[in-house]
Amino acid sequence: MSTTVPSSDLAAAASSGATGAPDTHEAAAGGAYPGDTPTRPGPVRTAPWGADPYADALRAGRGPLFLRRGDGWLLPLDVERWCSGAGSADLSALRRCEGPVLDIGCGPGRLVAELTSLGHRVLGIDVSEAAVARTRGLGGAALLRSVFDPLPGEGRWGTLLLLDGNIGIGGDPAALLDRAAELLGAGGLLIAETAPVDVDERLRVRLDDGRGGPAAPASARDAAAEPFPWARVGTPALLRHAGAAGWRTGDQWGAEGRTFVSLRRPVRERRARADSQSAESANSAPVISSQLPK
Repeated sequence: MSTTVPSSDLAAAASSGATGAPDTHEAAAGGAYPGDTPTRPGPVRTAPWGADPYADALRAGRGPLFLRRGDGWLLPLDVERWCSGAGSADLSALRRCEGPVLDIGCGPGRLVAELTSLGHRVLGIDVSEAAVARTRGLGGAALLRSVFDPLPGEGRWGTLLLLDGNIGIGGDPAALLDRAAELLGAGGLLIAETAPVDVDERLRVRLDDGRGGPAAPASARDAAAEPFPWARVGTPALLRHAGAAGWRTGDQWGAEGRTFVSLRRPVRERRARADSQSAESANSAPVISSQLPK
């Protein structure tokens, strides 16, 4: 079996549009790491962040956009900040990054772009096509993936980023921490942004662009955004979850009203990997092996 994939072949596969074509990034990862294998049999594709309100907000570069609970409670999402350049609070986290970086829930790509400009090897993943497209438009490497999908370089990443509230992904912080431990290399670093209040709650929310309240009839576009699990976790709660799983606390800091925690990967045995990566849609652009963790 070949251990290299010419970049020209990867580019051709990415643009072919053929149904069932192998994911070009997975092909590169398989060539770089023939022993790497997924922990799950195939993609766990989730749809909410591909819904129109989110995609429209990213394309416009502004909100309003909220996470809305069934009782009408709204959590504002800072789309304008996400779509601008990295700010000083972002940089306070990015300067702590070590080795190759995986940005989980990369959104429109400001962190991937900034890390790339700083000379880091970095890959963003997101379940929104609009987010991945915008990240690539900034010159960053990104894949249309959930963190719970098989990913390249599992067990070799130096730093994982869970900023902009992404510690809430999946609605189960303990499960997300467990997955993070699978992705990091020994002694790897997780940098997470926490809620700026002491909270530890599980929610079911949907995306809302502010055009109607909970009593308003659902429009066709609202109906497309199904409720999905989310979590809000403050620093004390995250440290409790992390301590129970064996993570070691690094730094805790605040900047511009935002709060952050860094954690060191727990020492544990890794689960066996299967021998092949899953197929992916043809819109996955090639990512050269230099962008993968060594």
